[in-house]
Amino acid sequence: MRVKHILLFCLFISIFASCKTEFEKVRASGDAELMLKTADKFYEEENYLQAQSLYEIVIPFFRGKEKAADIFFNYAYTHYYLSEFILANHYFKNFSNTYINDPKREEALYMAAYSNYAMSPNYKLDQSYSDIAISEFQLFINTFPNSDKVEEANELIQGMRDKQEIKAFEQGELYLDIKQYEAALVAYENMIQEFPDSDLVEEARYKSVIASYDLARNSIYNKQKERFEEVLVRAEKFEKKHPRSKYIKELKTIKKDSKNKIKEL
Repeated sequence: MRVKHILLFCLFISIFASCKTEFEKVRASGDAELMLKTADKFYEEENYLQAQSLYEIVIPFFRGKEKAADIFFNYAYTHYYLSEFILANHYFKNFSNTYINDPKREEALYMAAYSNYAMSPNYKLDQSYSDIAISEFQLFINTFPNSDKVEEANELIQGMRDKQEIKAFEQGELYLDIKQYEAALVAYENMIQEFPDSDLVEEARYKSVIASYDLARNSIYNKQKERFEEVLVRAEKFEKKHPRSKYIKELKTIKKDSKNKIKEL
């Protein structure tokens, strides 16, 4: 068994060395057509790193020629397949802006957006790439409204919007937990305005009342009356918006206490 493993290892090293030799010979040949043919071969074999290296060399030789668009398109994809999403986005957009009449422009514009989508992180992290991806998917939809990719693009947009929605709500939760009540109120209000159709709006409005109530109770004397009045405004607004909410009973208790505090003050 040991001898067999050694032979297999030697065979692997021999094949690897052979491939490397082929790549190095082609790269050093100066023959643009040969390098392109080899790059396409590596690309088809999913050897994207070596394909990319050869495409980089041959692009200047074919600029302005018929093959240029295909080379540049494959080159952009090598970056995508190697998870170099920032560069993939750049080259797909470059392709879209350069080859306006090329049939592959639709796919390139979609992949430019998808490259940013690939960098869209967990909702707890910064959503800058989600913002960019949403904008670029919307550009794709506006540019190719009849594309069979429109439905998928809309689904991806919704998925990223859902993450942004949760992050916006969680921001309010964080401020409420650390007793930064004014910041919590701002965060919840921003979330409600930005995502008015969210399933979390009811809870955000409820938490706004709680934050307002806690702010009033912890305020200095000369600000308490005004802030308890604000609690009543928020609670009554909630009742109008969500008359059957499970939070109504609790808010009635908060309203009663707030009214008593106002009388005392």
